[in-house]
Amino acid sequence: MSRLSADILRTDPRVREARRLLAGAVGDVQARITGIRAPDPALSVQASEAVQRWGELRGAPLALPYLGSGVGRGPFVELADGSVKYDMIGGIGVHFLGHGHPLVLQAGLDAALEDMAMQGNLQQTSLALSFAEELLGLANARGAGLDHVFFTTSGAMANENALKLAFHRHRPADRILAFEGGFAGRTLALAWVTDRPAYREGLPPTVAVDYVPFFEPTDPRGSTDRARAALRAHLDRYPGRHAAMVFELVQGERGGFPGDGEFFRVLMAELRDSGVAVMVDEVQTFGRTLAPFAFQHYGLDDLVDLVTVGKMTLVCATLFREAYRPPTGLLSQTFTGATASFRVGLAVLRVLRESDLFGPDGGNARVHLRLAERFEQMECRMPGGIRGPYGIGAMVAFTPFDGSATAARAVVRRLFEAGVVAFTAGHAPCRVRFLVPTPVVSYADLDAVADRVEAVIAQGPPGEGEVPP
Repeated sequence: MSRLSADILRTDPRVREARRLLAGAVGDVQARITGIRAPDPALSVQASEAVQRWGELRGAPLALPYLGSGVGRGPFVELADGSVKYDMIGGIGVHFLGHGHPLVLQAGLDAALEDMAMQGNLQQTSLALSFAEELLGLANARGAGLDHVFFTTSGAMANENALKLAFHRHRPADRILAFEGGFAGRTLALAWVTDRPAYREGLPPTVAVDYVPFFEPTDPRGSTDRARAALRAHLDRYPGRHAAMVFELVQGERGGFPGDGEFFRVLMAELRDSGVAVMVDEVQTFGRTLAPFAFQHYGLDDLVDLVTVGKMTLVCATLFREAYRPPTGLLSQTFTGATASFRVGLAVLRVLRESDLFGPDGGNARVHLRLAERFEQMECRMPGGIRGPYGIGAMVAFTPFDGSATAARAVVRRLFEAGVVAFTAGHAPCRVRFLVPTPVVSYADLDAVADRVEAVIAQGPPGEGEVPP
């Protein structure tokens, strides 16, 4: 039987031995990472100078003085100053398997054996096919009817491609609908879909967007009626002019605010009746709710037309129904993702498929319950220091003190010094968020993180000058 040269290379005894030796070396180093560790004075000055130089070169200071050493274990990451911290944000949701996961190591080694560093429109291996079949299989597990997938290098580009498909399918429509407080990205087009005027300051208008109010858990029926009325008013004001409505089912960048299945279903039904595409942005929600996709979590499988994913998948993607199949040339990219990204992404999909992450008793639900219970206890003991809502699944957030940007940034800085990497989200209120690496955290890890949150909140509101402008 003939064999591909690639198969011969992968099974070569020398390659197998190299894998074993490298895995052993990584394991030996990881054994040194057992918990939070303070910076090494011998490394601190050099690391601080490197952070400052990088901030100057990139034209803006880093949000946190974070340069990784390249080594970590599970929820722990080692920084260039020798410190070890709990990583509860994972590059804003990218590293769902934490640091140094064996599957990621093996995926990287597999990628290093291949001759193409990047997959793309002209050159790709069977990895793209495998990834497409795996991702569509997850998406259609409950009958969603998504027929196709196009890969790209960022969540923003996945959203851009979805908008292209919607505008082409519904031409001459020239408007988009989106939620108040939503976030879709920072490209020229998406800066207008994102409901943050500061993010488009100085940018030319690119696409007309009409906003609809988001779900309010304190007034489910009222907020549903108001959103439906606003949607109907936009559709009536511009008949036939809307190509799609962008749905963030959990507003992650706003601060982890979940919606409601019935709320979404009412709006999606209106859109279907009006011939407007339903586009669901799952760049942050994918894998983090109580189902692989948030649209599955909310039971909306029959209503979605276009779905985007990214972050934890590393290879970002636009999934779409047959009706949105593009003509030749509408979607095309030199790069659709690094070979290593495809292999790591496949490892992530395997974990999602095989691990106990989903359902009301799954890992994401357990992570959320553990942290939310601790935060609720803090709210009772320290009123005014911390308050919810606390997000959903592996997307966990809280509002510190008065909810100002200064308060949230101060808490994130304090947590960083205490050994926990978190990040801010939203405005009015500004919140502190975690995107928890569910597969690699234990209750002991979550409790240790919560202990540090409590200690930071106990310090009281930030003083003048605590956070640099």
